[in-house]
Formats: sequence, structure tokens, C-alpha cells
Amino acid sequence: LHLSLRRQRQMCIRDSITGAASGFGREFAYAGAKLGMKLVLADVQQDALATLEAELSGQGVAVLAVHCDVSKPEQVQALADATMARFAAVHLLFNNAGVGAGGLIWENSASDWDWVLGVNLFGVIHGVRIFTPLMLACAQDDPDYEGHIVNTASVAGLQNAPTMGIYNVSKHAVVSVTETLYQDLQLIEAPIGTSLLCPYFVPTGIHQSERNRPAAMQNEAAPTTSQRAAQAFSEKAVVSGKISAAQVAQLTFDAIREDRFYIYSDLEPLASVRKRMEDLVQQRNPYDPYEEVPHIKQLLQAKLKR
Repeated sequence: LHLSLRRQRQMCIRDSITGAASGFGREFAYAGAKLGMKLVLADVQQDALATLEAELSGQGVAVLAVHCDVSKPEQVQALADATMARFAAVHLLFNNAGVGAGGLIWENSASDWDWVLGVNLFGVIHGVRIFTPLMLACAQDDPDYEGHIVNTASVAGLQNAPTMGIYNVSKHAVVSVTETLYQDLQLIEAPIGTSLLCPYFVPTGIHQSERNRPAAMQNEAAPTTSQRAAQAFSEKAVVSGKISAAQVAQLTFDAIREDRFYIYSDLEPLASVRKRMEDLVQQRNPYDPYEEVPHIKQLLQAKLKR
């Protein structure tokens, strides 16, 4: 099994997860705990993080919880330092923390852009640039070392639905970062695998991410009509997701074992992704992602007109 997830070595695996207090991150933690991994959990939501730490510690899991805003490079560095001080190695890295904001793209404020890109994109960037050298150093010290990095993007990183501009941009960039990371690690023949998680609608609570938005990045103006419409659509879509975060975590660990790069929670959106790729190659105007569900587009347009 890739990453030495064999039962005889599982106790040696150190697993670092950002965005660990809820959603996918929490389920990654549960999955790692079941495999006997030593866990480092990072999140900006202190109360939920402390609850998860207490739960796992009570089960006998070796766990380190670190309050961390992944948009801040010094805090990600402190996370890495604490990880190495406690466990001396990292085998699995989940760059998973994420937030969302929507609305017509020209109506988003500078604070909206700073917040979403700071967490979704720079959180991954900081994780990659700080933890990858540590993992490479671990590989130099241990000839049997195997590692793996999982970056959480989204189906939104493969297409461009309207009123999701900032989120689309952040996730497209994560796709690019992760594909490049894969190529770079392959180039130097590093014993570190890479996977890109692109979930569709999954009930994770990301539609409530405003709860963790820093005070300094709050907007003074009230949400616009398009922003309210995008929020309502996001809430309905996320809550209606047919696959759970726990199932996505299982799919992710399966992909790690099999050394698979692309991880999808649902294959249905790939049809529209294919059409987008064909648009690029054939130089056509962009495909309407709501073409096959016109009632959703009509509903959104009606809200915007009001």
C-alpha cells in the first residue's frame, strides 16, 4: 500500500491537517485516528478544535492541536515547528482549510478578495512551501520514507459558474498549484505523492464560513442583491449534497493508497468540465454551466432582477 499504510507501520505515520475542526478536515482526522496515526490538527476555530482534540485524546490518539490562521505565513511556520518538535516527522499533509464568498464578481470588495484568497489559495501555498521541504528532509533521513500531500480544491476549480467569482479563482489556482507540485516532485523523483481533491456539493458547513471571518476583513456595506442570492443558492446546494464528508474522507484515503492524483466526490460535473475544455481547444465562447439545469439559472436571474 502506498504511504506504508500497512498495519505494521501505521503507528509511525504523522498526519498534519489544516481546517481540521469541521467538514473534511475533521473526517480526515477521524480516518487517520482509526489507522493509528499521530495527528496534528490546525484550525482558526478554537472551540471546535479543542472539542475535537479532547475527543481524540480521550480515545488514546496522539494528537497535537494548534490554533492557526493559514493565511498568515508566520502561523503556518509555527504550525510546522510545533509539528516537528512534537513528532519529528510529517508523512501526510492535508492543505484543507477553506472559506467561500459569492456575488457578481465586480461587486466583491477588496476585503472579500483578501479573505478568500488568503485562506483558500495562500493557505495552500504556505502549506506547500513550508511543509514540503520538511518532508523532503524526512526522506533524506529515512530511506524507507513515503509521504503524500493532499490539497483541497473544488469542482469550482474546473469550471466557472456565475456569482462564484472569488471562490472559482481561488480553487482554479489551487488546481494549478497542485498539478505543478506533482510535476515538480516527479521531476526530482521524491518519495512524496500528491493528490487534488475536487469535491462537488457536500454538507460541510462551508456556506457558514463567514462565522470565522476576521473582524478586520468585515465589509462595512450591506450585502448586495447578487451576494444575498449567491449565499442562498450556496446554502441550498451544500445542504442538499448527497455524499457525506466522511465518505469523501474515505475516497481520499483510498486515493492516497492507490497513488491517484485526481479525487472527485461526484463524476456528474465532469461532463461540463469536458465541455469547458472543448471550448478552450475549439476557441468557442464559454459554455453555460446552467445549460442542463435552466430552471436554476432562471431562479438566479429572477433574484437578481428583484
